[in-house]
Amino acid sequence: MSDGLIAERAAESRHAYVTLATNEDYALGALALVNSIRATGTDADIVVLYTSVPDASLAPLREAGARLIRTGLLNTSPEFNAAHARDALHARAAFTKGNKPPFHTPLDNFAKLRLWQLTEYASVVFIDADAIMLKNSDKLFGYPEFCAAPNVYETAADFHRMNSGVFTARPSDETFAAMLDRLDRPGMFWRRTDQTFLQEFFPDWHGLPVFFNMLQYVWFNMPDLWAWDEIYILHYQYEKPWQDHDKADQLRPLIDLWRGFAGQGPRLDLSSLTDPE
Repeated sequence: MSDGLIAERAAESRHAYVTLATNEDYALGALALVNSIRATGTDADIVVLYTSVPDASLAPLREAGARLIRTGLLNTSPEFNAAHARDALHARAAFTKGNKPPFHTPLDNFAKLRLWQLTEYASVVFIDADAIMLKNSDKLFGYPEFCAAPNVYETAADFHRMNSGVFTARPSDETFAAMLDRLDRPGMFWRRTDQTFLQEFFPDWHGLPVFFNMLQYVWFNMPDLWAWDEIYILHYQYEKPWQDHDKADQLRPLIDLWRGFAGQGPRLDLSSLTDPE
């Protein structure tokens, strides 16, 4: 185990799905994700990297079979931290398509780079904690580094930018060191935090089909693209399914699906779900 990571138990596989929980809200999201991954029948480890999460929120993750690894934020400079603080970042790069929740702290996003320190694994698939898995995705462990889906949720123009909510990686201390060297240089500003950084660090990233990272806004913005039987991973970008928000009625079938994996309602049979009209 590399410096900065404290695991509760040893790895049991050479492959792992990895997510990041930086507070109680994302720990709840991680629980739904862990349950959904486990339901696909995978033999891979399911790892939750966590920072400021109370033990009461970690206990359900342990019970669900997650391998918990405590970590900290990256040791970035005060100037970098100030530039990427929530208010400063949103002032320079406001989100205009949806609303980020109050518990979202942009600087925390960079902690996902710590997965490259998980060198006990030959390959990992990172999935944001605001997502659930609907179909077994183990084949992604055989995909090269770095694969991610385009950031498609509104128009075809979205294909020009990747979304870092799901990606494939090969843990490596050398890669992690190179990332730290590139990340925090004088005057550096990553407009969409880890997403912008990873797209620059891996300029020749391989494109995954959008069905490996289906963004929830596709449900009402691009319904012709939605097909339940083709979706592997559903990603609740912007507003989260455990929040009260102004798009909840539009997204009700997706929220009810998430609630089932979070233990907040009945677990829905995917075969009963219909595509948007």
